[in-house]
Amino acid sequence: MAADRARTPRSGPRGEALDAIALAEVTDALGDMPRRPDMMIEALHAVQGRLGAIRRGHLRALAEAFGVPHVVPFEAASFYAHFDLIDDHADVPPETIRVCTGLPCAMAGASAHRERLRAAHPGARIIDAPCMGLCDHAPAHEQEGAPFPAPPPRPYAALTAAPVDPEALAALVERAGLRGMGGAGFPAARKWRLVRANPGPRHLVVNADEGEPGTFKDLWCLERDMHRVLEGMLIAARAVEAEACWMYLRDEYRHLIPALRQAIADIPAGGFGGAIHLRRGAGAYICGEETALLESLEGRRGYPRHKPPFPGQKGLFGQPTLIHNIETLWWLPEIVSGGAEAFAAQGLNGHAGRRLYSVSGRVRAPGVKDAPVGITARALIEQHAGGMAEGHRFLAYLPGGASGGILPAAMADLPLGFGALEKHGCFVGSGAVIVLSDHDDLAEAARNLLRFFRDESCGQCTPCRVGTAKAVALLDAPAWDRPLLAELATAMADGSICGLGQAALNPVLTLMRHMPESIP
Repeated sequence: MAADRARTPRSGPRGEALDAIALAEVTDALGDMPRRPDMMIEALHAVQGRLGAIRRGHLRALAEAFGVPHVVPFEAASFYAHFDLIDDHADVPPETIRVCTGLPCAMAGASAHRERLRAAHPGARIIDAPCMGLCDHAPAHEQEGAPFPAPPPRPYAALTAAPVDPEALAALVERAGLRGMGGAGFPAARKWRLVRANPGPRHLVVNADEGEPGTFKDLWCLERDMHRVLEGMLIAARAVEAEACWMYLRDEYRHLIPALRQAIADIPAGGFGGAIHLRRGAGAYICGEETALLESLEGRRGYPRHKPPFPGQKGLFGQPTLIHNIETLWWLPEIVSGGAEAFAAQGLNGHAGRRLYSVSGRVRAPGVKDAPVGITARALIEQHAGGMAEGHRFLAYLPGGASGGILPAAMADLPLGFGALEKHGCFVGSGAVIVLSDHDDLAEAARNLLRFFRDESCGQCTPCRVGTAKAVALLDAPAWDRPLLAELATAMADGSICGLGQAALNPVLTLMRHMPESIP
């Protein structure tokens, strides 16, 4: 631009003009919803729920309503898979059906299921989607259904009996040996003390965003007894003296929202003095990572944060935050009511307590199995899952979901406990056990898992964004370049911000290590 060229003042805002009809539609959809930054994702849900999709004009109207740049709602809407962005004059799809392509569903015939749905719903938009938490009903698809019925109110006896002193409560849970059941297995009492060591106000965040292929225990807990989960939440909130509780529910479980709202309203008087917030995810596996979840709760795309600081130091809204998954909270009322020592004594092979294993794949009775921590995969299959499915011979298993690695049946007598599998390149993680048989192609199973990680990478860091795509290309080759895959795995583990990129190649590494004959 020439230095002497005169500048003409703008007569209006930057970008495209605001559409009055879109603004009216957005205003109507939002109603009395607060126009705070942390409500942006809830606002996008409200617009899509009312209008069937989100148009470009709606994004401009949302920016106007929230007093933020246009890029803010656009970044959030374009990041999450469940927001349907369409042009201003495009038709809204009459129906959208998402077909699960996770490993258990792929093994159960997801491709054929997709074609059956196309024939049965000729006018619908049918698209592939990642794991929906319905692995025990594979092959699965997602359609709008009836809301889940609210449970009747009940007393919170365990909360009443729980120690009032936070340190006494931490000591009780420490004796029980309870660990975080979301995957990392960090001792719960130690986490409580670390959070409480930082000055308040403090928050408790419930991570109900399970998305690991093969994991569906959160859904089981909430459908079976959501009051037990809420009671565990309030016990944990007491342990860190939290002033607010936040439940982040994955969007695939939105049928539970009316029941959860009612159950929260039915919490006995005096059960909690602070606010309880229910928030809805929007289809992003990465938001199961604790700091990505915090970003999403604050209304942004789910980019994991660099650590330190850790959430216990600087979490939600920059304040100390305890994050627990659903299953961790599930066990707290039992520990309080039944005793720490009684709970701990139920473990096997040197491990403490019980846990919920999500068992899927080639077994007669897939489902959530309440079993001792430290049980072996073979015992889990034979004693809790009805044995192998008819006509199937046990070949291999995933002990900890998509990123937990793959082990041969010959190693099925190892305990499924934290710290027991790491020397073999695996971990038990969230307890998602996927069983494969002689009918399955293990190399194709690894390809399926890596496609999942490629599609679910948030894209923030290069090692994960580029590495997962490179891994898929290498696995699609007629012969696997094993040295290059190993080098890629090291680069991703060393350079990725979060566990997705760090552990994405575990299925490949364990196949090359334990079952090299199964890969090209």
